[in-house]
Amino acid sequence: MTGTTAELSEAAVVEEVPGGRWRQLLAKQAFQMLILLLVLIAIFTILQPGTFLTVANLRNIVQGTAIYAVLGVGQTFVIITAGIDLSVGSVLIFSAVVSALTMNAVGGEGWPTVLLGLVVACASGAAWGLLNGVVVAKLKVPPLIVTLGSLSAALGLAEVMTNGLDITKVPGTLSTQIGFGEIAGQVPVLGIVAAAVVAIGVILLNHTRFGLHTYAIGSNPEAVRRVGIKVDRHLISIYAFAGLLAGLAGLLSLSFYQSTTISGQANTPLNVIAGVAIGGTSLFGGVGSILGSVVGLFIPVTLQNGFVQMNIQPFWQQVVVGVLLVAIVYVDQLRRSAANRGSGRVSIIATLLHSNRKERR
Repeated sequence: MTGTTAELSEAAVVEEVPGGRWRQLLAKQAFQMLILLLVLIAIFTILQPGTFLTVANLRNIVQGTAIYAVLGVGQTFVIITAGIDLSVGSVLIFSAVVSALTMNAVGGEGWPTVLLGLVVACASGAAWGLLNGVVVAKLKVPPLIVTLGSLSAALGLAEVMTNGLDITKVPGTLSTQIGFGEIAGQVPVLGIVAAAVVAIGVILLNHTRFGLHTYAIGSNPEAVRRVGIKVDRHLISIYAFAGLLAGLAGLLSLSFYQSTTISGQANTPLNVIAGVAIGGTSLFGGVGSILGSVVGLFIPVTLQNGFVQMNIQPFWQQVVVGVLLVAIVYVDQLRRSAANRGSGRVSIIATLLHSNRKERR
């Protein structure tokens, strides 16, 4: 292969900006959102000295973002293919319910029970993701409709299994070692798990053929089919991957809240999608990065934390994020209208063709 996926994504995502690498870096939406996040931190630090920029509060922000970050990795892959997954919140609840029921049925407070719960949660989430992917790829039903249906079905089944009541009994090891566990007395285990998932997502998206095909499908799926890539199989894999991460997030949520939070995840899909879009992943497909999504997901959590400390209603955080999301999508539309993205698409398809020819030789 003539270039890495990261190099190809740069060709597709960032148009040439005169003035060197710094100008190109400043033109990236993910970098702009990082600056915005740092500005927010600086503002809240000035307005709330001694309370906002503390180890304890930063730990709270990390814990608040960790579950969103796990969901955001899968959502980034889905959105880069020009899809969307509205079902992640309900799949999270369903996976948490099935996992909790399984762990309670087995009994025990140790790691074997927790690991069994982890396997069950991830398998449950992957099954829903696989179902979404098959219906989207094979039956050609729009992702919005498919995942909206899964949102309702997964939540309904979770309520059927629990009679609409939250399960609050969880193994002690799950809550003490994962939900509220810390490394070196400062670093939350939830943050470490999220960081590991983010690292895997970055490697998968930027340094593997799987990531290259993901960008290519989001840019021009028909051209990718003509190259010989199995688009349907790839889409199914992406939705299954997103579902698996939603299942993992279900176990993490269960460990942190010590409850299945059946009525507490209504805004989760929109928060995750908004964070991913704010971080630079285009809702029109073909553009995005994992690290940008993580930065975007930190912004609403930081806003809410700062507003609470300033005694401002945290609901204003939703207003700010909503306005920011609409503005960013509008700017993305303007960029796509002004720039000739065909060259980026051609470079990806041409590289795939060249790679396939080399393999045949």
